[in-house]
Amino acid sequence: MAAVTDLVERLRSGELRLYELEDIADPDDATAARRAYVEEETDADLEKVGSYTIDAADAEPNIENMIGAVQIPMGVTGPLPVDGEAADGEYHVPLATTEGALVASVNRGVTAIRDAGGSTARIMKSGITRAPVFSVEDVGEAKAVADWVRENEAELAAVAEDTDPHIAFEDVTPYVVGDSVFLRFRYDTGDAMGMNMVTIASEAAAEFVEEETPAELVALSGNLCSDKKPAAINAVEGRGYTVAADVFIPDELVEDTFHATSEDIAAVNTRKNLVGSAKAGSLGFNAHVANIVGAAFLALGQDEAQVVEGSNAITSLEAREDGLYASVTLASLEVGTVGGGTALPTQSEALSVLGLAGGGDPVGSNAEALAEIIATAALAGELSLLGALASRHLSSAHEQLGR
Repeated sequence: MAAVTDLVERLRSGELRLYELEDIADPDDATAARRAYVEEETDADLEKVGSYTIDAADAEPNIENMIGAVQIPMGVTGPLPVDGEAADGEYHVPLATTEGALVASVNRGVTAIRDAGGSTARIMKSGITRAPVFSVEDVGEAKAVADWVRENEAELAAVAEDTDPHIAFEDVTPYVVGDSVFLRFRYDTGDAMGMNMVTIASEAAAEFVEEETPAELVALSGNLCSDKKPAAINAVEGRGYTVAADVFIPDELVEDTFHATSEDIAAVNTRKNLVGSAKAGSLGFNAHVANIVGAAFLALGQDEAQVVEGSNAITSLEAREDGLYASVTLASLEVGTVGGGTALPTQSEALSVLGLAGGGDPVGSNAEALAEIIATAALAGELSLLGALASRHLSSAHEQLGR
């Protein structure tokens, strides 16, 4: 404790800065000193922030200036039956959220899917992207650079793949806007979400473009990737995993579970998710996919900012002759089971609940399974909320659960 007290005094005097503590102290002492200093400076009580099981040394790749940890309640829904190409079985799905009634709502949708015999899930397309932007003299030069890129894709692939044995170059698409040339690279990164991998690979490829053409690199990310921002290109071309899940629920089961008819629930989807979203100019034509994606991301160590792309989804419902067909298609779900926050202890434990902690065999199969499971959980959430709206039970459900 004396060491921590000394560190706090040196912070207070200005001899040390917050980010310098790990240079002279072990991570736990550095974290404790930083927390004590912040308590003094702000007159805050950080007792609960300082109560955590994470090893500060293990957290170093994930955080700077650590003072503790935030705890978010984690629930579980399931068992969720998934008939996927990578996920095949029943899964208990961890969800971390502070929104009351969310897990209960998803669980109702899970019950409907389970009673209907399960959901089918398929990955339609995959590949994480990075899009550097270059400057050129004029549109003539821009066209020449774009042509060179198309003609030398194999050489660009070799340069990119040389940066990491676990990355596979998929393709590159040039886009020209006046004297700007954007190159949207797409890669397979196995079980990793892979943003760091593709950034490094794209930098090497961009330098090769500079060496071989008149183009000059302006920025390694030109926002045509597009990462952590609403973007139509992700809705159309996909990013990460484009994954869909669907289910058919007989009319009797629909009415028993949701207290509404298939026709009424489908009508809510059409007017709310399709017409309403179109009128709003939304990039997501769904009820609340972000809720399930966000809760899964927090529980399972994913990059929470990429909920933006993960909620870029379309929910489709159709009342058929003897039941309700429901599907959800997530255009750009970016997930992984290695790297990033997946190595943190609680997140790793949550992934182990799904049997997906670490790398898969074959490589990439765990990340693919995770995408299929999250898509199916999102489908469950959509069914439940649309059913609650159709039966006019949304507000009463929150009142009953005291939320």
